[in-house]
Amino acid sequence: MTSGSSMTEVTVASLGLDKSSNTPVVILRESGGERLLPIWIGPGEASAIAMQLAGIKFSRPLTHDLFTTMVRGLGSELVRVLITRVVENTYHASLILRRDSEFISVDSRPSDSIALALRADAPIFADDELLELTAMEIEEAGFDEASFESTDVVEAVEPGTSPEDQENGEQLREYLKRLNPEDFGRFKP
Repeated sequence: MTSGSSMTEVTVASLGLDKSSNTPVVILRESGGERLLPIWIGPGEASAIAMQLAGIKFSRPLTHDLFTTMVRGLGSELVRVLITRVVENTYHASLILRRDSEFISVDSRPSDSIALALRADAPIFADDELLELTAMEIEEAGFDEASFESTDVVEAVEPGTSPEDQENGEQLREYLKRLNPEDFGRFKP
């Protein structure tokens, strides 16, 4: 990506499994638009994102919760996440932290960045060139959001407020509370 490219705010549209590889994927959608940015992630990060989207809280902090608490405890805040480029099929992101008037950029995996942004209620931005590139690839391949299926683990992790979504969200919360990290081994490609 070029250094002069602009950034577009994106939101988590859904979380599911890529049907072809059986790998967790988070799908970002441009705010107020139609372009999608699917990012294949690990099962641990998928769990962290799913739990936050479902509103599940544990009595003891998990890793992403701990990081969020540490940032705040050190007098800083996560102000935004930037998904900046893809190199050899690997996406790169940056956490932008602010402490007083100083801004600090920290290299991060997009999956961790998204999990942290959700916890800190920080906006997520993607490079416009990534969105354009992905939009062309999706169009050429004939993919749409339905190409990625929800699973028992992430069913209803799509934001929504219909009574059906609320019921499914409650089922997800209960499922995730009973889930062990070892259960995610079945998602390995």
